[in-house]
Amino acid sequence: MAFPLSSAIFYHKLSLHVFIPPSVPKRVSLSTHFTVCSNQMLSKDPARKGRSRIPCFSKRKFSEEVAERHDFPANFYMSICRFGLKKLENLIAVILICVQISSPLPLFGWDSFSISPARAVLYSPDTKVPRTGELALRKAIPANTNMKAIQDSLEDISYLLRIPQRKPYGTMEGNVKKALKIAVDEKDSVLASLPVDLKEKGSTLYASLIDGKGGLQALLVSIKDQDPDKVSLGLASSLDTVAELELLQAPGLSFLLPGQYLKYPRLTGRGIVEFTIEKGDGSTFSPEASGEPRKTATIQVVVDGYSAPLTAGNFAKLVIDGTYDGAKLSRTDQAVISDNGLDKNKGYSVPLEIKPSGQFEPLYRTTLNVQDGELPVLPLSVYGAVAMAHSEVSEDCSSPYQFFFYLYDKRNAGLGGLSFDEGQFSVFGFNKQIHNCWERHSSTDKNWRCYSISKAGRRSRSPHIAK
Repeated sequence: MAFPLSSAIFYHKLSLHVFIPPSVPKRVSLSTHFTVCSNQMLSKDPARKGRSRIPCFSKRKFSEEVAERHDFPANFYMSICRFGLKKLENLIAVILICVQISSPLPLFGWDSFSISPARAVLYSPDTKVPRTGELALRKAIPANTNMKAIQDSLEDISYLLRIPQRKPYGTMEGNVKKALKIAVDEKDSVLASLPVDLKEKGSTLYASLIDGKGGLQALLVSIKDQDPDKVSLGLASSLDTVAELELLQAPGLSFLLPGQYLKYPRLTGRGIVEFTIEKGDGSTFSPEASGEPRKTATIQVVVDGYSAPLTAGNFAKLVIDGTYDGAKLSRTDQAVISDNGLDKNKGYSVPLEIKPSGQFEPLYRTTLNVQDGELPVLPLSVYGAVAMAHSEVSEDCSSPYQFFFYLYDKRNAGLGGLSFDEGQFSVFGFNKQIHNCWERHSSTDKNWRCYSISKAGRRSRSPHIAK
Protein backbone atom coordinates (compact mmCIF):
# COMPACT_ATOMS: atom_id res chain seq x y z
CA MET A 1 0.00 0.00 0.00
CA ALA A 2 1.45 3.33 -1.07
CA PHE A 3 1.59 6.31 1.24
CA PRO A 4 -0.42 9.37 0.17
CA LEU A 5 1.38 12.64 -0.35
CA SER A 6 0.01 13.91 2.95
CA SER A 7 2.34 11.45 4.70
CA ALA A 8 5.15 13.96 4.15
CA ILE A 9 3.62 16.26 6.77
CA PHE A 10 5.68 16.49 10.01
CA TYR A 11 4.21 17.71 13.26
CA HIS A 12 5.95 20.10 15.60
CA LYS A 13 6.49 17.28 18.10
CA LEU A 14 9.16 15.75 15.83
CA SER A 15 12.53 17.53 15.72
CA LEU A 16 14.47 17.05 12.47
CA HIS A 17 18.04 18.48 12.47
CA VAL A 18 19.40 19.20 9.00
CA PHE A 19 22.90 20.55 8.32
CA ILE A 20 23.06 22.91 5.33
CA PRO A 21 26.56 23.37 3.89
CA PRO A 22 27.40 26.85 2.63
CA SER A 23 27.90 25.51 -0.90
CA VAL A 24 24.25 24.32 -1.18
CA PRO A 25 22.08 27.37 -0.58
CA LYS A 26 18.65 25.96 -1.35
CA ARG A 27 18.37 22.16 -1.14
CA VAL A 28 20.02 19.41 0.88
CA SER A 29 19.82 15.76 -0.18
CA LEU A 30 19.18 13.24 2.61
CA SER A 31 20.18 9.61 2.52
CA THR A 32 16.53 8.70 1.95
CA HIS A 33 16.59 10.71 -1.28
CA PHE A 34 14.32 13.43 0.09
CA THR A 35 15.19 17.07 -0.46
CA VAL A 36 14.14 19.69 2.09
CA CYS A 37 13.55 23.20 0.80
CA SER A 38 15.03 25.29 3.57
CA ASN A 39 14.59 28.71 1.99
CA GLN A 40 10.78 28.59 1.72
CA MET A 41 8.21 29.65 4.26
CA LEU A 42 6.37 26.88 6.13
CA SER A 43 2.87 26.66 4.69
CA LYS A 44 -0.17 26.37 6.93
CA ASP A 45 -2.69 23.65 6.27
CA PRO A 46 -6.19 25.16 6.63
CA ALA A 47 -7.65 21.82 7.58
CA ARG A 48 -5.20 21.38 10.45
CA LYS A 49 -4.67 24.57 12.33
CA GLY A 50 -1.48 24.97 14.32
CA ARG A 51 0.38 22.45 12.16
CA SER A 52 3.14 23.18 9.66
CA ARG A 53 3.79 21.30 6.44
CA ILE A 54 7.17 20.85 4.78
CA PRO A 55 6.77 20.19 1.08
CA CYS A 56 9.25 17.56 -0.16
CA PHE A 57 10.33 17.01 -3.74
CA SER A 58 12.04 14.05 -5.38
CA LYS A 59 14.67 13.93 -8.04
CA ARG A 60 13.25 10.69 -9.35
CA LYS A 61 10.03 10.02 -11.14
CA PHE A 62 6.93 10.40 -9.08
CA SER A 63 5.96 6.73 -9.32
CA GLU A 64 9.39 5.54 -8.18
CA GLU A 65 9.39 8.02 -5.32
CA VAL A 66 5.99 6.92 -4.10
CA ALA A 67 7.20 3.32 -4.09
CA GLU A 68 10.28 4.20 -2.05
CA ARG A 69 8.28 6.22 0.42
CA HIS A 70 6.61 3.04 1.51
CA ASP A 71 9.90 1.98 3.18
CA PHE A 72 10.84 5.43 4.43
CA PRO A 73 9.79 5.11 8.12
CA ALA A 74 11.73 1.90 8.67
CA ASN A 75 14.87 3.14 6.95
CA PHE A 76 14.66 6.48 8.68
CA TYR A 77 14.35 5.06 12.18
CA MET A 78 17.06 2.45 11.55
CA SER A 79 19.42 5.24 10.48
CA ILE A 80 18.64 7.19 13.64
CA CYS A 81 19.23 4.10 15.83
CA ARG A 82 22.59 3.34 14.21
CA PHE A 83 23.65 6.97 14.63
CA GLY A 84 22.54 6.99 18.29
CA LEU A 85 24.33 3.74 19.10
CA LYS A 86 27.55 5.07 17.55
CA LYS A 87 27.34 8.22 19.62
CA LEU A 88 26.60 6.19 22.76
CA GLU A 89 29.66 3.98 22.16
CA ASN A 90 31.87 7.05 21.78
CA LEU A 91 30.43 8.57 24.95
CA ILE A 92 31.06 5.40 26.98
CA ALA A 93 34.64 5.22 25.70
CA VAL A 94 35.30 8.84 26.71
CA ILE A 95 33.82 8.24 30.18
CA LEU A 96 35.94 5.11 30.74
CA ILE A 97 39.13 6.93 29.68
CA CYS A 98 38.42 9.85 32.04
CA VAL A 99 37.66 7.49 34.95
CA GLN A 100 40.77 5.42 34.30
CA ILE A 101 43.00 8.52 34.23
CA SER A 102 41.55 10.09 37.39
CA SER A 103 41.35 6.86 39.43
CA PRO A 104 43.01 3.71 38.01
CA LEU A 105 40.57 0.82 38.12
CA PRO A 106 40.85 -2.88 37.26
CA LEU A 107 39.07 -3.31 33.94
CA PHE A 108 39.34 -7.08 33.57
CA GLY A 109 37.47 -8.08 36.68
CA TRP A 110 34.56 -5.87 37.64
CA ASP A 111 34.06 -8.00 40.76
CA SER A 112 37.29 -6.46 42.13
CA PHE A 113 36.02 -2.95 41.42
CA SER A 114 35.95 -2.06 45.13
CA ILE A 115 39.58 -3.00 45.85
CA SER A 116 41.60 0.07 46.87
CA PRO A 117 45.01 0.72 45.22
CA ALA A 118 48.21 -0.39 46.99
CA ARG A 119 49.15 2.98 48.47
CA ALA A 120 51.86 1.41 50.63
CA VAL A 121 53.76 0.51 47.46
CA LEU A 122 53.13 3.62 45.37
CA TYR A 123 53.17 6.31 48.06
CA SER A 124 56.15 8.64 47.77
CA PRO A 125 57.08 10.58 50.91
CA ASP A 126 57.94 14.24 51.01
CA THR A 127 61.08 14.78 48.94
CA LYS A 128 61.86 18.06 50.74
CA VAL A 129 63.44 16.21 53.65
CA PRO A 130 66.81 17.86 54.49
CA ARG A 131 69.62 16.38 52.39
CA THR A 132 72.54 17.87 54.32
CA GLY A 133 73.45 17.94 57.97
CA GLU A 134 73.72 21.75 57.95
CA LEU A 135 70.15 22.13 56.69
CA ALA A 136 68.77 19.61 59.16
CA LEU A 137 70.54 21.31 62.08
CA ARG A 138 69.25 24.74 61.01
CA LYS A 139 65.69 23.48 60.92
CA ALA A 140 66.08 21.89 64.37
CA ILE A 141 66.85 25.17 66.20
CA PRO A 142 63.91 26.45 68.31
CA ALA A 143 64.07 30.17 67.58
CA ASN A 144 62.03 33.35 67.18
CA THR A 145 59.05 33.10 64.81
CA ASN A 146 60.27 36.01 62.68
CA MET A 147 63.70 34.42 62.28
CA LYS A 148 62.08 31.16 61.21
CA ALA A 149 60.05 33.07 58.60
CA ILE A 150 63.26 34.60 57.23
CA GLN A 151 64.91 31.19 57.19
CA ASP A 152 61.99 29.52 55.38
CA SER A 153 62.02 32.17 52.63
CA LEU A 154 65.75 31.66 52.09
CA GLU A 155 65.57 27.87 52.27
CA ASP A 156 63.09 27.87 49.39
CA ILE A 157 65.74 29.51 47.20
CA SER A 158 68.06 26.54 47.69
CA TYR A 159 65.40 24.31 46.10
CA LEU A 160 64.84 26.78 43.26
CA LEU A 161 68.57 26.77 42.49
CA ARG A 162 68.36 23.05 41.69
CA ILE A 163 66.13 23.75 38.70
CA PRO A 164 68.26 23.31 35.56
CA GLN A 165 68.53 25.77 32.68
CA ARG A 166 66.06 28.64 33.17
CA LYS A 167 66.01 29.30 36.90
CA PRO A 168 63.09 31.27 38.42
CA TYR A 169 65.06 34.36 39.42
CA GLY A 170 61.86 36.35 39.77
CA THR A 171 60.60 34.00 42.47
CA MET A 172 64.01 34.10 44.18
CA GLU A 173 63.96 37.89 44.20
CA GLY A 174 60.50 37.85 45.77
CA ASN A 175 61.70 35.49 48.52
CA VAL A 176 64.68 37.70 49.38
CA LYS A 177 62.53 40.85 49.43
CA LYS A 178 60.08 39.11 51.75
CA ALA A 179 62.92 38.07 54.11
CA LEU A 180 64.43 41.55 53.94
CA LYS A 181 61.11 43.20 54.82
CA ILE A 182 60.69 40.95 57.86
CA ALA A 183 64.28 41.63 58.95
CA VAL A 184 63.79 45.41 58.74
CA ASP A 185 60.26 45.62 60.16
CA GLU A 186 60.76 43.14 63.01
CA LYS A 187 64.28 44.12 64.06
CA ASP A 188 63.27 45.24 67.55
CA SER A 189 61.23 42.09 68.14
CA VAL A 190 64.11 39.83 67.08
CA LEU A 191 66.76 41.60 69.16
CA ALA A 192 64.47 41.71 72.19
CA SER A 193 64.42 37.89 72.26
CA LEU A 194 68.22 37.72 72.76
CA PRO A 195 69.70 37.24 76.25
CA VAL A 196 71.09 40.42 77.77
CA ASP A 197 74.72 39.27 77.65
CA LEU A 198 74.40 38.36 73.96
CA LYS A 199 72.58 41.45 72.67
CA GLU A 200 75.74 43.17 71.46
CA LYS A 201 76.90 40.14 69.49
CA GLY A 202 73.39 39.62 68.18
CA SER A 203 73.09 43.25 67.01
CA THR A 204 76.34 42.91 65.04
CA LEU A 205 75.17 39.71 63.40
CA TYR A 206 71.78 41.23 62.58
CA ALA A 207 73.37 44.25 60.90
CA SER A 208 75.54 41.95 58.78
CA LEU A 209 72.48 39.92 57.83
CA ILE A 210 70.84 42.98 56.29
CA ASP A 211 73.70 45.07 54.88
CA GLY A 212 76.80 42.89 55.25
CA LYS A 213 78.97 41.51 52.48
CA GLY A 214 77.16 38.19 52.60
CA GLY A 215 73.81 39.68 53.64
CA LEU A 216 70.39 39.97 52.07
CA GLN A 217 71.11 43.18 50.12
CA ALA A 218 74.13 41.58 48.45
CA LEU A 219 72.11 38.44 47.74
CA LEU A 220 69.47 40.56 46.04
CA VAL A 221 72.10 42.07 43.73
CA SER A 222 73.41 38.60 42.80
CA ILE A 223 69.90 37.45 41.90
CA LYS A 224 69.33 40.50 39.70
CA ASP A 225 72.62 39.69 37.93
CA GLN A 226 71.30 36.12 37.42
CA ASP A 227 74.60 34.58 38.47
CA PRO A 228 73.82 31.16 40.04
CA ASP A 229 77.29 30.75 41.56
CA LYS A 230 77.14 34.10 43.36
CA VAL A 231 73.58 33.41 44.42
CA SER A 232 74.61 30.07 45.92
CA LEU A 233 77.51 31.59 47.86
CA GLY A 234 75.46 34.55 49.06
CA LEU A 235 72.61 32.28 50.12
CA ALA A 236 74.94 30.05 52.14
CA SER A 237 76.42 33.08 53.89
CA SER A 238 72.99 34.51 54.76
CA LEU A 239 71.74 31.17 56.08
CA ASP A 240 74.85 30.75 58.25
CA THR A 241 74.19 34.17 59.79
CA VAL A 242 70.54 33.26 60.37
CA ALA A 243 71.60 30.04 62.11
CA GLU A 244 74.01 31.91 64.39
CA LEU A 245 71.29 34.35 65.39
CA GLU A 246 68.85 31.52 66.05
CA LEU A 247 71.38 29.75 68.28
CA LEU A 248 71.76 32.95 70.30
CA GLN A 249 67.99 33.16 70.66
CA ALA A 250 67.45 29.50 71.58
CA PRO A 251 66.53 29.33 75.27
CA GLY A 252 67.41 25.65 75.68
CA LEU A 253 64.77 22.95 75.59
CA SER A 254 61.44 24.28 74.41
CA PHE A 255 59.56 21.39 76.02
CA LEU A 256 59.46 19.50 79.31
CA LEU A 257 60.89 16.00 79.52
CA PRO A 258 58.67 13.21 80.86
CA GLY A 259 59.16 12.68 84.58
CA GLN A 260 60.41 9.09 84.24
CA TYR A 261 63.37 10.26 82.12
CA LEU A 262 64.67 13.02 84.39
CA LYS A 263 67.23 10.62 85.87
CA TYR A 264 69.16 10.45 82.57
CA PRO A 265 71.85 12.96 81.58
CA ARG A 266 70.51 15.41 79.01
CA LEU A 267 71.96 18.01 76.67
CA THR A 268 69.89 21.20 76.67
CA GLY A 269 71.71 22.90 73.82
CA ARG A 270 74.17 22.05 71.09
CA GLY A 271 77.80 20.98 71.25
CA ILE A 272 80.71 19.85 69.08
CA VAL A 273 82.64 16.63 69.67
CA GLU A 274 86.01 16.00 68.01
CA PHE A 275 87.27 12.50 67.27
CA THR A 276 90.89 11.87 66.36
CA ILE A 277 91.10 8.58 64.47
CA GLU A 278 93.86 6.35 63.14
CA LYS A 279 93.82 3.53 60.64
CA GLY A 280 94.02 0.01 61.93
CA ASP A 281 96.94 -0.95 59.68
CA GLY A 282 98.97 2.16 60.52
CA SER A 283 98.70 3.64 57.00
CA THR A 284 98.18 7.33 56.36
CA PHE A 285 95.15 9.31 55.28
CA SER A 286 95.07 11.13 51.96
CA PRO A 287 96.63 14.60 52.18
CA GLU A 288 94.43 17.66 52.22
CA ALA A 289 94.82 20.40 49.61
CA SER A 290 98.57 21.14 49.16
CA GLY A 291 99.30 19.12 52.29
CA GLU A 292 101.12 15.95 53.28
CA PRO A 293 99.79 12.49 54.16
CA ARG A 294 98.47 12.31 57.73
CA LYS A 295 98.71 9.58 60.33
CA THR A 296 95.54 10.83 62.02
CA ALA A 297 92.33 12.54 60.93
CA THR A 298 89.95 14.73 62.89
CA ILE A 299 86.18 14.39 62.70
CA GLN A 300 83.85 17.00 64.14
CA VAL A 301 80.39 15.89 65.21
CA VAL A 302 77.68 18.47 65.94
CA VAL A 303 75.58 17.02 68.74
CA ASP A 304 72.02 18.37 68.88
CA GLY A 305 70.22 18.42 72.20
CA TYR A 306 67.26 20.41 70.90
CA SER A 307 65.80 17.38 69.13
CA ALA A 308 67.32 14.45 71.09
CA PRO A 309 68.29 15.73 74.55
CA LEU A 310 68.54 12.31 76.24
CA THR A 311 70.47 10.58 73.46
CA ALA A 312 72.81 13.55 72.95
CA GLY A 313 73.29 13.96 76.70
CA ASN A 314 74.26 10.30 77.19
CA PHE A 315 76.71 10.48 74.25
CA ALA A 316 78.28 13.75 75.49
CA LYS A 317 78.76 12.29 78.98
CA LEU A 318 80.50 9.21 77.55
CA VAL A 319 82.85 11.50 75.59
CA ILE A 320 83.65 13.57 78.68
CA ASP A 321 84.29 10.42 80.73
CA GLY A 322 86.78 9.16 78.09
CA THR A 323 84.73 6.07 77.29
CA TYR A 324 85.50 6.24 73.57
CA ASP A 325 89.25 6.78 73.88
CA GLY A 326 90.89 3.81 72.16
CA ALA A 327 87.57 2.43 70.86
CA LYS A 328 87.60 0.51 67.59
CA LEU A 329 85.57 1.51 64.53
CA SER A 330 84.57 -0.90 61.78
CA ARG A 331 83.27 0.11 58.39
CA THR A 332 80.54 -1.69 56.50
CA ASP A 333 78.99 -0.70 53.19
CA GLN A 334 76.41 1.53 54.90
CA ALA A 335 77.91 2.59 58.22
CA VAL A 336 80.98 3.00 60.41
CA ILE A 337 80.13 1.34 63.72
CA SER A 338 81.85 1.73 67.07
CA ASP A 339 83.12 -1.24 69.05
CA ASN A 340 80.54 -3.26 70.95
CA GLY A 341 83.02 -4.49 73.56
CA LEU A 342 83.06 -1.40 75.75
CA ASP A 343 82.40 -1.48 79.48
CA LYS A 344 78.72 -2.36 79.73
CA ASN A 345 78.47 -0.57 83.07
CA LYS A 346 79.05 2.78 81.36
CA GLY A 347 76.30 4.77 79.73
CA TYR A 348 72.54 4.65 80.03
CA SER A 349 70.16 2.59 77.97
CA VAL A 350 68.00 5.60 77.06
CA PRO A 351 64.68 5.06 75.28
CA LEU A 352 64.40 5.40 71.52
CA GLU A 353 64.08 9.15 70.97
CA ILE A 354 62.86 10.61 67.65
CA LYS A 355 61.36 14.06 67.10
CA PRO A 356 58.92 14.13 64.16
CA SER A 357 58.98 17.10 61.82
CA GLY A 358 56.37 19.67 62.79
CA GLN A 359 55.97 18.30 66.33
CA PHE A 360 56.76 20.17 69.52
CA GLU A 361 58.59 17.39 71.38
CA PRO A 362 60.22 14.00 70.68
CA LEU A 363 58.46 10.65 70.73
CA TYR A 364 59.85 7.96 73.02
CA ARG A 365 59.98 4.19 72.59
CA THR A 366 58.34 4.35 69.17
CA THR A 367 59.49 4.49 65.55
CA LEU A 368 58.09 6.63 62.73
CA ASN A 369 56.00 5.35 59.84
CA VAL A 370 57.65 7.04 56.88
CA GLN A 371 55.13 5.63 54.38
CA ASP A 372 52.38 7.53 56.21
CA GLY A 373 54.34 10.77 55.88
CA GLU A 374 56.04 10.82 59.30
CA LEU A 375 59.52 12.30 58.90
CA PRO A 376 62.10 13.11 61.61
CA VAL A 377 63.63 16.52 62.26
CA LEU A 378 67.08 14.90 62.18
CA PRO A 379 66.93 12.47 59.23
CA LEU A 380 69.07 9.37 58.88
CA SER A 381 69.14 9.81 55.08
CA VAL A 382 72.15 12.15 55.18
CA TYR A 383 75.74 11.10 54.58
CA GLY A 384 77.42 11.38 57.99
CA ALA A 385 74.36 11.21 60.24
CA VAL A 386 75.30 10.02 63.74
CA ALA A 387 72.90 7.72 65.60
CA MET A 388 72.86 5.23 68.43
CA ALA A 389 72.49 1.53 67.68
CA HIS A 390 69.59 -0.41 69.11
CA SER A 391 69.87 -2.02 72.50
CA GLU A 392 70.60 -5.74 72.62
CA VAL A 393 67.77 -6.14 75.11
CA SER A 394 64.93 -4.16 73.49
CA GLU A 395 64.28 -2.45 70.16
CA ASP A 396 62.49 0.32 72.08
CA CYS A 397 65.77 1.48 73.61
CA SER A 398 69.10 2.65 72.25
CA SER A 399 72.41 1.04 73.06
CA PRO A 400 74.12 2.60 76.11
CA TYR A 401 77.36 3.22 74.20
CA GLN A 402 77.43 1.83 70.63
CA PHE A 403 76.94 4.48 67.94
CA PHE A 404 77.48 4.62 64.17
CA PHE A 405 78.11 7.04 61.32
CA TYR A 406 75.57 6.41 58.58
CA LEU A 407 77.02 6.44 55.04
CA TYR A 408 73.91 7.32 53.06
CA ASP A 409 73.86 6.25 49.42
CA LYS A 410 70.86 7.24 47.29
CA ARG A 411 71.45 4.18 45.09
CA ASN A 412 70.37 2.01 48.03
CA ALA A 413 67.50 4.29 49.10
CA GLY A 414 63.78 3.74 48.77
CA LEU A 415 60.91 5.94 47.59
CA GLY A 416 61.56 9.67 47.82
CA GLY A 417 65.29 9.02 48.26
CA LEU A 418 64.86 8.01 51.91
CA SER A 419 66.79 5.26 53.62
CA PHE A 420 64.89 2.06 54.35
CA ASP A 421 65.91 2.56 58.01
CA GLU A 422 64.57 6.12 58.19
CA GLY A 423 62.69 6.77 61.42
CA GLN A 424 64.03 3.62 63.12
CA PHE A 425 67.08 4.99 65.02
CA SER A 426 67.81 7.85 67.42
CA VAL A 427 69.76 10.34 65.31
CA PHE A 428 71.40 12.98 67.49
CA GLY A 429 73.89 14.79 65.25
CA PHE A 430 75.89 15.06 62.05
CA ASN A 431 79.59 15.04 61.33
CA LYS A 432 81.62 17.19 58.95
CA GLN A 433 84.29 16.34 56.38
CA ILE A 434 83.54 12.66 56.64
CA HIS A 435 84.17 11.82 52.97
CA ASN A 436 87.94 12.14 53.29
CA CYS A 437 88.13 9.94 56.39
CA TRP A 438 86.09 6.89 55.41
CA GLU A 439 87.82 6.48 52.07
CA ARG A 440 87.93 3.12 50.35
CA HIS A 441 91.20 1.32 49.86
CA SER A 442 92.35 -1.56 47.72
CA SER A 443 90.37 -4.76 48.12
CA THR A 444 93.63 -6.56 48.95
CA ASP A 445 94.06 -4.41 52.08
CA LYS A 446 92.50 -6.51 54.83
CA ASN A 447 92.61 -3.76 57.46
CA TRP A 448 91.19 -0.86 55.50
CA ARG A 449 87.86 -1.21 57.29
CA CYS A 450 89.39 -0.84 60.78
CA TYR A 451 89.90 2.46 62.60
CA SER A 452 90.54 3.44 66.17
CA ILE A 453 89.66 6.58 68.15
CA SER A 454 92.86 7.83 69.71
CA LYS A 455 91.13 10.75 71.42
CA ALA A 456 87.58 12.00 71.86
CA GLY A 457 87.11 15.53 73.14
CA ARG A 458 84.36 18.10 73.51
CA ARG A 459 84.15 21.63 72.17
CA SER A 460 81.13 23.19 73.81
CA ARG A 461 78.74 25.59 72.10
CA SER A 462 77.31 26.67 75.43
CA PRO A 463 75.41 23.42 76.01
CA HIS A 464 74.47 22.31 79.46
CA ILE A 465 74.63 18.65 80.46
CA ALA A 466 72.23 18.10 83.31
CA LYS A 467 72.44 15.02 85.44
